[in-house]
This record gives sequence, structure tokens and C-alpha cells, in this order.
Amino acid sequence: MIEELIRRAAAEDDDAIEELSAIADTDPRRLTPHLGLLLDLDVLCPAKLYRAADADLVHRVIEQVDGGRTPDQLNDLLMILAHSAHPSAESALRRWSTQPPAGSDELYVNALRYAHEGGWAVGSDGRRRDLCGDTAYRWVMRETAPGPDRPGCPWCASPLWVAADLDTTDADVAAALAHTGWSGRLVIETCHFCACYTTLYSHVTPAGGTTWWAGNTRPDYLPNDDEPEDPPTLAPVLGQALASPYQVSAWDQGGSTLGGRPEWIQDAEHADCPGCSEPMDYVGLIAGADLDDYGEGAYYLHLHQPCGFAAVNYQQS
Repeated sequence: MIEELIRRAAAEDDDAIEELSAIADTDPRRLTPHLGLLLDLDVLCPAKLYRAADADLVHRVIEQVDGGRTPDQLNDLLMILAHSAHPSAESALRRWSTQPPAGSDELYVNALRYAHEGGWAVGSDGRRRDLCGDTAYRWVMRETAPGPDRPGCPWCASPLWVAADLDTTDADVAAALAHTGWSGRLVIETCHFCACYTTLYSHVTPAGGTTWWAGNTRPDYLPNDDEPEDPPTLAPVLGQALASPYQVSAWDQGGSTLGGRPEWIQDAEHADCPGCSEPMDYVGLIAGADLDDYGEGAYYLHLHQPCGFAAVNYQQS
């Protein structure tokens, strides 16, 4: 069945690509024996199909890049290596970051930056760090009870929105946040409106403290003539554990998740910590479709425990 899907995908059958993508999200190892055929037929997108690429497949991709025969495919090949997260892929991306391969002049970022697409990074200390965890839970939206007045956004005066209120005394929350090193209560508060225009940061403490970061920079294109908007009346609560960390959707109702891996609507956008410039750890995703029947886009939540910063950014098509 998978081989037939691959041949249909090579013929640009969108339904086949969607079915293969669903397999990559639920059990990517099912595709491993078939990835050689996928590569032979030049089915390079979406790169997530190659999440479970083995050493032989990764070496084939590296040899293709080093051979310089298909520089027009370099972006797709680097995406594949990033999603594989294989040690050999990491070594190749490190090498190409200082010795760019053919086709690099058409790229917008350094080769090593592609690691972010696969949910990992190489820090300023030269060490690899996973930005995402392998444990994920469905986030279910529930109406919030009216509480004390929230502080207003310094830019648009809309009441700030508590996008997440988590506590690692809950074993499931602790598992979802294990990769971040966080211990204690985590409250991520942001402006639901302004976060759609730029990444917003806040100081957070393990006691549940949260404070708007004074260094947030208002973009020139942020509308300044709109009335304040009430934030969503829904807040995420922990639902069932997911069988795969990739079972997330930035598009569909029921797609919001705590932990696991993000589904980016655009390019990967792991926020950089304003305290140390290192990429922040991914916490979870809240799909716009879960906040409103006509909602779109998604909010992405991030955390950098060593510096005590949380961040929220937003993407839409």
C-alpha cells in the first residue's frame, strides 16, 4: 500500500501525499523501508516524510548534496536531513555551515539553521539541544470562569490573555515539559492581538509569576487605531496522551497540543531567548480553530528555563 501511495505521490496526487503525511505523523517508522523509493522518485516534500530515515538514506542525501548535481534541490535536501535529526545529518549540517555546498547562494539561512525545522539546534557552546519533547497531550479548550481584571497590554490596552497555566506537580505536565528543565508552576500570559504581529516575551517564575518584558519592541506595522479586544474566553486544559508527538494540527479543531512537536504553518520559528539569544524550547500550540469556529492560524508557546523567559508567536497562511 505504501509503495502505491509513493508512486501516486510522485505523480503529484495530493491525496496520496496527505495519506503519507498522516503515516509520518502517527508512526513515521512505517515509512523507513520505503524512503529509498521516495528519494528515487524525487518526492522530497514534505520533508517530514523522512523523519525516520535510517543511516543509509541519510548518507545518500548527504552524497547528493556533496556531489553538487542538484543545487536547485538543496533547500529540500537540507529540510530532509533536519527532519531526520540523524547524527550524520547533524555532522553534515555543521560542515556545510562553514563550507557551503553548491546552491547555498540561493538559501536564506545558514545550513545549520535548518536544524530548527527538525526541532533541534546547535547552541553557542557547540552542543546539540533538542527544542521539543517526545511526549504530547491533547489540549482541550474550556470556558474560563470570570476572574480578577487582567493587566492591559501596554500597546493596545487589550486585557492580557493567560494562554497556559501549568504545574509540574502534575506528572503529565512534568512529562510534557521534561525537555525544558522547568519545575513548578508556569503561567504564560500574552496579548492575543499583538502576538499576531510579533513575538512577545514575558518573565516567568516557578511560583507562577508572569510579567510583560519591558524589552518587547512594538512593530511599526501594528495597528494603532483599533479598540481594545477581549482575549479568548477559552483556556487549554490537559486531555488525553497522544500516541505520537507529531499528532498536532495548526489548522484543525482538536489540533492544540501540550508538548510534542509543532506543526508550522510557515517556516520553523522557534523564538530566540532575549536573555542569551539561544533558541527557546517549544511548549505547545494553540490552534485558532480551537478558540473560535472561524478561527485560523496558531499560537506557538516557548520557554527558556535558564533565563526565565516565556514567549508566544503566531503564524497563519
